[in-house]
Amino acid sequence: MFFKPSIKLTLVLLVLALIFLRLGWWQMERKSEKQQLFNRFNDAPVMPLRQAFDTESQFARVEAYGSYDPERHILLDNRILNGRTGVHVLTPFTLQDGTVLLVNRGWLPLPPDRRSLPEVPTAGGLRSVRGILNRPPEGGPRIGGADVLVNDRWPQLVTYFELGAIGTALDTPLAPWLLQLEPADPSGFDGRQWQAAVMGPEVHGAYALQWFSLAIAALVIWFILGFRRAKQQSQAASR
Repeated sequence: MFFKPSIKLTLVLLVLALIFLRLGWWQMERKSEKQQLFNRFNDAPVMPLRQAFDTESQFARVEAYGSYDPERHILLDNRILNGRTGVHVLTPFTLQDGTVLLVNRGWLPLPPDRRSLPEVPTAGGLRSVRGILNRPPEGGPRIGGADVLVNDRWPQLVTYFELGAIGTALDTPLAPWLLQLEPADPSGFDGRQWQAAVMGPEVHGAYALQWFSLAIAALVIWFILGFRRAKQQSQAASR
C-alpha cells in the first residue's frame, strides 16, 4: 500500500481544511457585500438634502445651505493619511431651518505629543456646501475609558464618535447624519477622497484566496505524510 495516513492526522487536517474553507467562503460573502456597498456608493443620486433625510438615502450627493460654527469643532482621532496620524475635523453646520448637521471637513495632522491641537480656520456667514450624506461612524471595539466632552473648551479631541455625547457638549440635538465635504470645497482640508468603506471588496478577495490556499496546503500535507508513513511501514516490514 503506497498511501496510509494515520486516523489522527486525517481528522486533524480534515478539520483544519474545513475551517479554512469556511473562512474562505465567509470572506467571499464579505466581498460580495462590500461590492454591493461600493456599487450603492458609486451610483448614489443627487437629491435635495431634505429629501435625502426623509428617504434615509445614504451616500446621496446633496447640497446644504447654512453656516459653520466657527469655534466648536470635534477632532476625531486616529485617522491615517499617507502613513501620518491625524484627525478628521467635524464642524457643526446650522441649516436655515435650525437643523444642525456635522460636516466632515477632512484631515489635519496632529502632533505626536497631542498637547497642542491643530488650528481649524473657519469663516462664519451663510454658505452652500456640497458633499456625500453618510451615516456617522460606528464606535467599534474600545480600549480605555469613554471620552469626556465639555462645553467650554474647543476644539475637542475624541477617540470614538458618539453622536449623543457630541450633541450634549454642543447643547443642541444633531441630525443623525454626517456630510462628507466634497474635495472641491475650499472650506475643507486634506484627505477628502471619500469611499464607501476603508476596506474594499478586493481585500476580502485576497483574504479568501489565502484561506483557500491554506485548505489546499492542509490536503497536500495529508497526502505527503500519508505516502511517507506508508513508505516507512513498508521499509520496516521488509527488514
